[in-house]
Amino acid sequence: MSVETAPEFQRAPDGTLFRDLNGNGIMDPYENPVLPVAERVEDLLGRLSLEEKAGLMFHTMVSAAESGKLGDETPRAGRATLQEVVAGKYVNHLNFHFVPEPRLASRWVNELQRLAMNSSPHGIPVTLSTDPRHSFIENWGASFTAEYFSAWPEPLGLAAVRDEQLVREFAAIARAEYTAIGIRAALHPTIDLATEPRWARQYSTFGQDNDLVARLALAYLDGFEDQHLGDGSVACMAKHFPGGGPQRDGEDPHFPYGREQVYPGGMFDHHLEPFKRVIAHGVTAIMPYYGMPIGLELDGEPVEEVGFGFNRQIITGLLREKLGYDGVVCTDWSLVTESRLHGRQLPPRAWGVEHLSEKERVLKVIEAGCDQFGGEECPELVVELVREGQLTEERIDVSARRLLKVKFELGLFDNPYVDEEQAEERTGLPEYVAAGQRAQARSVTVLKNAASNGPALLPLAPGLRVYSGEMSADALAEAGFTAAADPADADVAIARVAAPFELRDHYMLESSFHAGSLEFDSGTINRIEQLAAVVPVILVPHLDRPAVLTPLEPHCAAIAAVYGASDTAVLQALTGAVPPEGRLPFQLPRSEAAVVASRPDVPGDTQDALYECGFGLEL
Repeated sequence: MSVETAPEFQRAPDGTLFRDLNGNGIMDPYENPVLPVAERVEDLLGRLSLEEKAGLMFHTMVSAAESGKLGDETPRAGRATLQEVVAGKYVNHLNFHFVPEPRLASRWVNELQRLAMNSSPHGIPVTLSTDPRHSFIENWGASFTAEYFSAWPEPLGLAAVRDEQLVREFAAIARAEYTAIGIRAALHPTIDLATEPRWARQYSTFGQDNDLVARLALAYLDGFEDQHLGDGSVACMAKHFPGGGPQRDGEDPHFPYGREQVYPGGMFDHHLEPFKRVIAHGVTAIMPYYGMPIGLELDGEPVEEVGFGFNRQIITGLLREKLGYDGVVCTDWSLVTESRLHGRQLPPRAWGVEHLSEKERVLKVIEAGCDQFGGEECPELVVELVREGQLTEERIDVSARRLLKVKFELGLFDNPYVDEEQAEERTGLPEYVAAGQRAQARSVTVLKNAASNGPALLPLAPGLRVYSGEMSADALAEAGFTAAADPADADVAIARVAAPFELRDHYMLESSFHAGSLEFDSGTINRIEQLAAVVPVILVPHLDRPAVLTPLEPHCAAIAAVYGASDTAVLQALTGAVPPEGRLPFQLPRSEAAVVASRPDVPGDTQDALYECGFGLEL
């Protein structure tokens, strides 16, 4: 069934598609696409029940069925069924996790929209959101691999190229692929500053330089929101206010041991700069971080030591009043109830307010100035708070108004459906894939290109015999090389290594967050040393966060860092087929001791760094 023939739609004389829930050809004002958004919002707001308004304030997680049929989803552990959430609780902001191939994904999305519009008293469509899914790191708490979409370097790689037009190109292509399957909101960009070298979330940032981060963030918004929010846009949610980089010991506040955010260098305002710029640009939504500030003062007053999503001084005092932001504020995920996935659980990230009941946490979040609860699906608690007189319905209206405005601006009330037949044709296009691969190659950062006893090794000449335990023989052959089975038979070796981390797997999601020491283990160091004794080595470290390359560097004839790149893209850079342009988006420390001694809120604060932020060689 096409959009035009769906029973809830009719066409106006001017050809505009509109919804007609009355069945008599007469539109209510909020259904009329000709009216200004503000008028439509006010008309609909006045018609909504308290339960419908509360449903707007929740943004929960969902995975599509592999079959593409609504109702075939895997049971949601510890949660209500999708039918209960959408039709029973009127929750209509959903965070897309598992996505099947595009045709089936679009089919599932259309069935979901029909469910929402037919079961809601006023036919409120669903807004589907997603974490980043255009690169290489799979982390169900933060990002997904590209799979059916074009693959690009992680945001760190875009920052390494330092080209605002490249970021616009990426965002415009990502927008086209998102909208093809019905995704209309991006839970990104991440505009935190990568100032604590051990922090696990750096790969999704634009690095440590606050001016570069701000400039690339504005280009990102231009590409996704298409200058002004409209029916072809993807609404962005900038995160994590007021800047999520300065974590004590580099630990992540997804987990209890990482909840403290500290500013020993007095750089709180420095971390605010990218947010000031996107606010001035008109970003649609902002997400506060989990972290709780320790020892922070604003305007001479100590800031309450509770998570930022619960913090009225930060959300209302700073973000709303001082910075003048009147858009949507959505909390980070699961501040109220525990999360469960694959049989694992994580307690609610209610840092500083763990003693409060679930209902009390909901009240504190709303009183702080937030509009929406990320990763939660308990609107009945909001309803209870209003019925009990602890919240006014007028306060709920303030948040509902902001949330409805975005839905109307995106055109979801006029046409929430996608074209199932064209979904596959609009995702993973050859030109999109080629653009992403070229960006991967451009982002490669050459850190060293001189053997101790010889000339520069890069760019590599065709016809060489190359040994690599990680790269595919097909990619080597495509680049004009012969794959050598033994280092002794090779002219050069290419060793791809991941940045070091300490594997942890106690809490749900913990194993996906690369945290802890930045030092390589003795096995990796010995392997590279032994390889270098036989053949010149090109080291290709994947930097999802900084790494202490000091013990490896003397043994390598060349070092070329990547931030998410296929074998083909790496070889394009190493041969110069696509000249590598990358510059380090953060400092690479010389030692773990220097990292421990550094201040987490100060960019580039490790002493005697091995490589400074901005370093990179040309071929």
